[in-house]
Amino acid sequence: MRALATAVLLALVALPAAASDEALSKDDVAWLDRVTFGIDSATLASYRDLGRRRFLDRQLHPKADGLPADVRAQIDGFDVAKTPMATLVAQVRDQYRDINAMPDGDGKQAAKQALQKQGNQYAQEAQATELLYAIYDENQLREQMVWFWLNHFSVFQQKGRVRWVVADYAQNTIRPHALGKFRDLVLATLKSPAMLEYLDNVQNARDKINENYARELMELHTLGVGSGYSQDDVQNLARILTGVGVNFDGQPRKMKPDVQAYYLQEGVFEFNPNRHDFGDKVLLGKTIKGSGFDEVEKAVDLIVSQPACATFVSTRLAQYFVANDPPPELVKAMAKTFHHTDGDIAAVMDTMLTSKAFTASLGKRYKDPTQFLVSTMRLAYDGKPVSNPRPLVNWINQLGQAPFGRITPDGWPTTDSEWSSSGQIAKRFEIARAIGSGANHLFDLDEAGTHTRGGFPQLTTPTYYATLDPYLSPKTRDALTQATSQQEWNTFLLASPDFNYR
Repeated sequence: MRALATAVLLALVALPAAASDEALSKDDVAWLDRVTFGIDSATLASYRDLGRRRFLDRQLHPKADGLPADVRAQIDGFDVAKTPMATLVAQVRDQYRDINAMPDGDGKQAAKQALQKQGNQYAQEAQATELLYAIYDENQLREQMVWFWLNHFSVFQQKGRVRWVVADYAQNTIRPHALGKFRDLVLATLKSPAMLEYLDNVQNARDKINENYARELMELHTLGVGSGYSQDDVQNLARILTGVGVNFDGQPRKMKPDVQAYYLQEGVFEFNPNRHDFGDKVLLGKTIKGSGFDEVEKAVDLIVSQPACATFVSTRLAQYFVANDPPPELVKAMAKTFHHTDGDIAAVMDTMLTSKAFTASLGKRYKDPTQFLVSTMRLAYDGKPVSNPRPLVNWINQLGQAPFGRITPDGWPTTDSEWSSSGQIAKRFEIARAIGSGANHLFDLDEAGTHTRGGFPQLTTPTYYATLDPYLSPKTRDALTQATSQQEWNTFLLASPDFNYR
């Protein structure tokens, strides 16, 4: 009887697609799988309706919010999303003040631990938010760019007060500029409390220069190593950035009358002229007169206008989307677009995504952990909102690529070899099994996990037949025939090499 049941199962999952669900071409499937985090039925329908060019235009110039209403409500329900950052920071400040005033003892220690736990919860909610956006937002290219820029302008949630502000960093610093002007993105990160806290510019003052952020701003964010800037440039940029910091204490600043007009505050960000070096500086061969925060804007304009910046940013984008060692002619074309459009990220992406080099690379990139997890969820649950995103956060941490989880400022690696170890493959199989079998708590309806509305997904959908089934390799087909249940079949498909490349 078991053999008969298995035969019936495999016959059912091998049924051909209906005529109305005609398969996309292999080229279309590969292109769509790279431009998005992974194909689901809504993406497939949109692509069929619009065609490649119009679909790409819509992805490059997305509407403001592409989240389903129920997913938007879930994100808005997170504690970290309910409170504006300035208010949140003030609450944390007051809690620290009250704790410091407590007498030493178990009570004080418990209060510290409770506040630490709350901060960790907020950071985990920020991670969950990014995964929910990636899985459910119809603006898939923008969400890939949000992940790319969060990694490019990386911050570490466990340093100082960063955990309290990473949610705001993703939502209000990175996401609005992900496909805009690179100059605006750089300036937004420069004003971000998360970045300034993480790279120590809150400590940078005229009488105590801290070069940490200035160095990474040039080396990792804009120009790259070997682009021609000098240690003098780093030092002078650090001088320009003196006084750029945050006002976490909420207290008004006492200013000398002659610098009062230079004070600038935007939420938690502040430019404090009392801490600024007003001397003239020479940066990249150009003299920048001492003039307060205006110096910072001029420095950013100068840096992002350098040919090295266009080349560096174009190279990083091509390394993520095309190849570990992208063709020089592609990088050159992208840098040319960057220069002619004053750093328009969408235009640079258009040049890359419509290039022959991009087309030639399709199907050859091994998915990084985020791409694997998100594409698995998009195929398996096809827009069905999860009730409990905690397993998503746990899985991305287990896979070693958690948002805001990289200690060093260089971001997670983008090369395929970094994510194809035997340990990584084994962990992916475990996650594929958890998702494919439904044993994952994604749809728990209570904290104890005693009530759930979930079950194992049915992967043999019209979307599967239109995109994956026609192009599976013989080895994967052979493996699928060995499955003894739908859940096992799901696991084998999601863990297969075919699914792990894009």
